Amino acid sequence: MSKDVEDPADRGPEVLVPSGDAQETWYSCVLKQVSVYGVAAGYCISASLLSIINKWAVMKFPYPGALTALQYLTSAAGVVICGWFKVLEHDPLDLRTMGQFLPAAIIFYLSLFTNSELLLHANVDTFIVFRSAVPIFVAIGETLYLSQPWPSLKTWISLGTIFGGSVLYVLTDYQFTLTAYTWAAAYLVSMSIDFVYIKHVVMTIGLNTWGLVLYNNLEALLLFPLELLIMGELKKIKHEISDESDWHSFQVILPVGLSCLFGLAISFFGFSCRRAISATGFTVLGIVNKLLTVVINLVIWDKHSTFVGTVGLLICMLGGVMYQQSTSSKPKAVSEATVQETEEQQNLLEMQNNSQAKNNEKEDTKIEK
Repeated sequence: MSKDVEDPADRGPEVLVPSGDAQETWYSCVLKQVSVYGVAAGYCISASLLSIINKWAVMKFPYPGALTALQYLTSAAGVVICGWFKVLEHDPLDLRTMGQFLPAAIIFYLSLFTNSELLLHANVDTFIVFRSAVPIFVAIGETLYLSQPWPSLKTWISLGTIFGGSVLYVLTDYQFTLTAYTWAAAYLVSMSIDFVYIKHVVMTIGLNTWGLVLYNNLEALLLFPLELLIMGELKKIKHEISDESDWHSFQVILPVGLSCLFGLAISFFGFSCRRAISATGFTVLGIVNKLLTVVINLVIWDKHSTFVGTVGLLICMLGGVMYQQSTSSKPKAVSEATVQETEEQQNLLEMQNNSQAKNNEKEDTKIEK
């Protein structure tokens, strides 16, 4: 019998090796799926409960500046500690970079401060409506200040849907107060500027994701003493301490602590989720989060919008979904155009090479003659 016939029999035991590899591959696939679902569940829980917990915290601890500063401290410390244990990587702190990043940190501080003030004076539904209206001003700001093209027709339709839902909500808001809507307008302006300017910072400074989180929260935390003096929270806090109020009790510490932890958790799960799933999947999770927030708000509190106002809120959320879908298709179109340009360049190069080869052949023929 030849060696070629005997080899399969000799290699018989080796056939079992791929089955072990298959088992290991199956186990790693299951483990990967479990981690993806775990990250998605963590993002859903933290994102859907964050607004509710912030509202709870600011009701028990009515100092928006101090609450915001505690959130900054938790997020910055969380990034530094996780960096020490090599859980994540962030850019090192640099004074020059901190100086360049300072305007972005100021805008970020104002956006979160107005966020807390809005939740203090208005219900969660009002917060969601004004948060959904931010893309209207961001789209205009990107075009005017970042040299981006004007939004497409689909994007304008989605922005119009958001605007229509916002108007419907405002007209039917029976809890309308000038103070609440002043803070809502301030929140809308600060968030819009924050989104546009942060995009400019990301494009120019070159920090990684966790570096942005660290610089944002650390520099915003350094602005807290200035806010204490301007808004007069320091006098209020001293007055509460002197009156021996229950601000240090468990009923206050619990919502404040959860607010800080959930603020850090949404950063971690949000960035992990963006890496683990597609943009479409992340969009779907965003829809689920807002729906869960609305449902939880309807269940646990009686201070929410009317039925018509809730319809306006849902219209705003629908417009947000349409907006995300219309903008997520842009990179695909750009990539297809890039591929097409590359193919055209390759075809031109091939034509040039062919013509050059033919010219060389003609010259060789002339030389031989």
